[in-house]
Order: sequence, then C-alpha cells, then structure tokens
Amino acid sequence: MEKPHVFITGRILEAGLKMINQSCDMEIWPENFPPTPQQLREKVRGMQGILCMLSERMDGELMDCAGEGLKVISTYAVGVDNIDVAEATRRGIAVGNTPGVLTDATADLAFGLLLAAARRISEADRMVRGGQWKTWGPTTLLGADVHGATLGIVGFGRIGQAIARRAHGFDMRVLYCTHGHAPKKLPADSKAEEVDFDTLLQESDFISLNVPLTAETRR
Repeated sequence: MEKPHVFITGRILEAGLKMINQSCDMEIWPENFPPTPQQLREKVRGMQGILCMLSERMDGELMDCAGEGLKVISTYAVGVDNIDVAEATRRGIAVGNTPGVLTDATADLAFGLLLAAARRISEADRMVRGGQWKTWGPTTLLGADVHGATLGIVGFGRIGQAIARRAHGFDMRVLYCTHGHAPKKLPADSKAEEVDFDTLLQESDFISLNVPLTAETRR
C-alpha cells in the first residue's frame, strides 16, 4: 500500500521526523526561512497531509491547491490561529495541534523574564560585556525585590496558573483576573486572589499578560 505524502514546512526535531517517516513519505522545506505563500501553494499540491508551523496560513486557497486528497493539517503549535478550522471542517479535513505541551516552558520563560527585569540582569550583562563596570556600589544596578512582591496575572488558564505556582515559591502575593472568562476550577491549595482588572493594576508590582490573541485583547 502506498504511503500518504506529507509536506512539512520546517525541520522539526528528529524524533518527530522519525515517527512521521515510519508511516508517510515526507518532504521537508529545507530553508531556514519559511516558504512564501506561492512556494507553499506549489509544495502542497497532491499532498495528503501538511505539518505546518505558526508562520504558514492554512486557508481555503491553500487547501484548493493541495487538492481533494488532503486529509490532515497539523500545526506544530498549541494554537490554531493560522488554520481556517471552519473551512477545513467543511471539507472533512482533520486538524491537529499540540495542546498543553508548552505550558511549563512558557511559564518558565515568563518568570525568567520577570526576574531578569526586576534584578536588571540583562542590563548588568551588557554593562560588564561593554567594559563599563568598574566596582561594586551600594546603589549600582539596584533592582526590585521579587520575594514578597505582588504579581498580577491577567488571564488565569493553564499558563497563568503555572506562573502563579512559580510565584508562590518566592512568597509572592498573586492576584488574577480572567478578562470576562471564569478560570478552570482552581486547586484547593491555590493562594491566588481573584480581583477586578483595575484593582489588579493598582496593587500589582509586576503584571503578566496571559490572554489569547483575539479581537477583544488585541493591543
């Protein structure tokens, strides 16, 4: 039986490629930059599957170029903002994504940025590498305390709650608001306090934005 043909729009980790290669004939976009829309339309012709990155728009025109044999579009991402899911559904094309896999990684990075900003780590690194640092001083690069400070989290889904858990390790007070949406049921030992948006702005030392990109949240 002939294997289905799959086009992959960027080189993913070898473990993933090995899984695909076991059951599919795959073609991988070889360049560092993503394909242009025209290049993408040419590459997907006759494909039964497409594995895309966030950078590629999967719309009806692209599905037309792939042809009636297209059965699956998967995105190497949590969100599906780049895929016209309604159009894919209308055509009977399955859509796949990877929900939840980046929750802890994103929370790690967000909290790392918070620490770097509060303790002026990037600024200090640039000063040392630029040969500008001469000696210690009691007010040199004096940052802000994270321990015991108040963190406001706007959007309290999986990532917001993961950031809150990290903040509790620094004995931070955690406030959150959900931008009109009720959060999932919180753990019984959660110490986070729900407040309105204005209160969060007034009482927070740091604010983390964790809302999805929608018409309501844009800018």
